[in-house]
Amino acid sequence: MSLDNHYDVNAALDKALSDDFLRKATRRATDRLRNNKKAITDELGNWEEWRQAGEKIRNHVVLNLDYYLNMLIDNVEKNGGIVHLAKTPEEAVKITKDIFEKHGFKSVIKSKSMITEEIHLNPALEKDGIEVVETDLAEYIIQIADEPPSHIIVPAMHKNRDQIAKLFEPIAGHPLESDTPTLTKFAREQLRQKFLASKIGITGCNFAVADTGTITMVTNEGNGRMTSTIPEVQITMMGMERIVPSFKELSVLLNLLARSATGQRLSVYTTMTTPPRREEELDGPKEWHLVILDHNRSEILGDEEFRSSLRCIRCGACFNVCPVYRQVGGHAYGSVYSGPIGVVITPLLEQDYEKWGHLPYFSSLCAACAEACPVRIPLHDLIVKHRDRKVLKGHTPGLEKKIFKYYGYYFSHPKTLNKFIRLGSKFQFILMRNGRINGGPPPLSNWTNSKTLPPVAKQTFRDQWPELKKSLENMKRGDK
Repeated sequence: MSLDNHYDVNAALDKALSDDFLRKATRRATDRLRNNKKAITDELGNWEEWRQAGEKIRNHVVLNLDYYLNMLIDNVEKNGGIVHLAKTPEEAVKITKDIFEKHGFKSVIKSKSMITEEIHLNPALEKDGIEVVETDLAEYIIQIADEPPSHIIVPAMHKNRDQIAKLFEPIAGHPLESDTPTLTKFAREQLRQKFLASKIGITGCNFAVADTGTITMVTNEGNGRMTSTIPEVQITMMGMERIVPSFKELSVLLNLLARSATGQRLSVYTTMTTPPRREEELDGPKEWHLVILDHNRSEILGDEEFRSSLRCIRCGACFNVCPVYRQVGGHAYGSVYSGPIGVVITPLLEQDYEKWGHLPYFSSLCAACAEACPVRIPLHDLIVKHRDRKVLKGHTPGLEKKIFKYYGYYFSHPKTLNKFIRLGSKFQFILMRNGRINGGPPPLSNWTNSKTLPPVAKQTFRDQWPELKKSLENMKRGDK
């Protein structure tokens, strides 16, 4: 999840804002997801009660995480599974590599997993000569394109069918029609061979049921089930907070997840497995490893201001309503996790404001994300807290410090401020076109490159106030 050394936030934003196709595709996809969610939640009639229940369940788990983690580990081991605790992404990668080395595996099939994206597992395995095949169709597409996900739920939302056909053609060895049946048929033919040949599979985990040791995966394709039942060895990756106490709480969260993510009553495939395979069972892994990742989640747990971010169920609902995400897409953030939840959790997981301090400013603070969150995370409040911490930790850019220094000076000296405003009103014509300010040097140009500003009034409110005050007093005397 580390920031690319060549990442430039301004360049990334300029690139996204100038890409009309990306912006239209992002808005179209998020509109569809948001409208689907509204229609399906309106059916319930008591959506706020469901949200309150989800918040209560997730709060309870987070506040008692040590208890439920121990319960989950005990039950997984009783069932015959092998549990690995990874403090850092590097430890999680090493654990995985050790399993491959033990068995001599040189290829793996993967179901969609944000944890493996978080720890950059694919390039680490490929560096060791291991073939990694993403089996979720969207993940398969962006793997071929050598791109990270642009959305937590719909990772290839920024690609159209023509672009996908061009990506598939070198593998097919001949031109492909860009219609959906042709493309899905090609992907199915390619992936089925991998499913049948692979001896090891890696999956993610939406929720782990503590009192049974059951792993739940929510997908809309059959790849999750193929990856978790055909291979002889399975590795499940999960963040340490992705636990529910029992199936009773799971049923609530599955209802919230499907409706919030894609606007479905229930996802097409909700797979619950309690591996490894028993003697009387026909499928499932003979050997199962559960890798539980911390990656500074313990630090977040101990941080009262940001603890609520661990409630997240990774539904992506906050993405679909965010005016910033809808304009620039996911790649402009520079992080595996984009959107409002990425803005909040990335600086916490990485514990680094120097690299990730730009993210809290990818927000208009409109609070639409908090309203959309099915477990009621106050995302906009957390974003403000991040901005506050960044300043307190001394990561404010020098130019910004100077601007606010002058801002503080002028606003504490009214007479000087008035002179400055009158001066601005007199000379602003240099930057004006058609009655609006649409030019200027940095940092003003960061705004005027895409928007305009109203001109400074010729007569300020402060100048008008003596006359206004006099008029008000005359009106009051007239009333008497």
